[in-house]
Amino acid sequence: MQVYSRESSRLKSAEALVRENFPRFGVNKKQEITRLLYEISKREGILPVEILGPQDLSASYPWIKKTLLQRRYPLTYQDQPSLKTYLPKLRFQAYPLNSTLAKNKKFYPKKVFIEKSVISSALAARFKGFFPKADFEEIGSFKEYRAQNKDSGIADYNKRQETVFIVRENYDFFKKCPCTKCASACGYHIFNLGFGCIYECVYCYLQEYTNTPGIILPANIGDFFNAFNAYKKEGMRIGSGEFTDSLALDSWTGYSLELIDFFNKHPQVTFEFKTKSIEIDNLLRTKHAGNIVVSWSLNPQRVIDENEFFSSSLEERLAAAKRCVARGYKVGFHFDPIIYFSGWQDEYARLMESLFAGIKPKDIAWISLGTLRFRPELKTVIESRFPNNKILDEELLLGYDNKLRYSDKMRYSVYSYMISAIRGYSNDIELYLCMEDKNMRSDLNL
Repeated sequence: MQVYSRESSRLKSAEALVRENFPRFGVNKKQEITRLLYEISKREGILPVEILGPQDLSASYPWIKKTLLQRRYPLTYQDQPSLKTYLPKLRFQAYPLNSTLAKNKKFYPKKVFIEKSVISSALAARFKGFFPKADFEEIGSFKEYRAQNKDSGIADYNKRQETVFIVRENYDFFKKCPCTKCASACGYHIFNLGFGCIYECVYCYLQEYTNTPGIILPANIGDFFNAFNAYKKEGMRIGSGEFTDSLALDSWTGYSLELIDFFNKHPQVTFEFKTKSIEIDNLLRTKHAGNIVVSWSLNPQRVIDENEFFSSSLEERLAAAKRCVARGYKVGFHFDPIIYFSGWQDEYARLMESLFAGIKPKDIAWISLGTLRFRPELKTVIESRFPNNKILDEELLLGYDNKLRYSDKMRYSVYSYMISAIRGYSNDIELYLCMEDKNMRSDLNL
């Protein structure tokens, strides 16, 4: 709670500074100046009163804003003075995270709701066997439950690991990857097997869905398989992991066993598991047809420690990948999101060294690259849930798709470095950009 008190105090100091010295500014102008003072104060580790000099206090609004923008975005402002900023009103509310997983990294829900239509399902039986101390309750449907419990928010979202909903999915089985408008299409297809994640990543876009106070797991995977027969296309690449981690709960759901068995019958389709976990025991004890790719999201350990709470370490992820390769799986890696910070090149270079020390290029199906980006509305959610975060201290501006991103120049620099580093180990690994501008892909010759 100390961090909330500190950041709340910082915000109040910025507000007081603006209120006392700029009474002539309108509401929106005061909000923008307050926000800039707060962000500079946090970024530089100084008090808001240390930012403006005596000459600034009598200056015009355009002058003050320009001065603050130059200081807040020093790298980008040099090349792009007309910045598209997002400076919303900032409020601090204390939403401490659930510390249960942090202490033992063991998933054990307190409450499991089961829809009446799947009360006798194999998944419901598995959960009853694995979690005998949990409270199980039958409900008519998840939709009915939500209608009766409309007040869930960030506080409930923070405790979502404690609640599981076992449901029957009737509609949302598959879809094409929702690539950003104007982005280069990846041709990926989504297998919507579940919603919600037990990990706490600072940058995760699922935080916008704070009206879902639990992990949602479909019990009728057979219906997914029936629907797939009409959806499939020769040579398609499909995978789970858009709305959940593909393997984090696999020891309890057993989804991977059914998925691998099913895709053994569809060798012309490539299925991908995406994960930050090391839950691979089921994968290691089942036969596959060579069309299964197990992929890990990778970041330097420093980034994992600061942004990917409760997840497996970099060393654990790479060790799990090596074990999967030994069992004949192709593996994939997603440097996504790549986080920009002072010294990032050295950290990612060491990561690359560790990766290729244990995994041979011939065993890698693909590597994706994507820099940090998110919808602007997520910014205030991150601030409320992770007031000590560092990722918002960097230069994130509204990009070509109206998402907060690093500038074109910064992203190009990051991608060029990463591509060169990877190509230093192999020229044959398939590389692609995720959710990135078509022009960027063209400039990078990808």
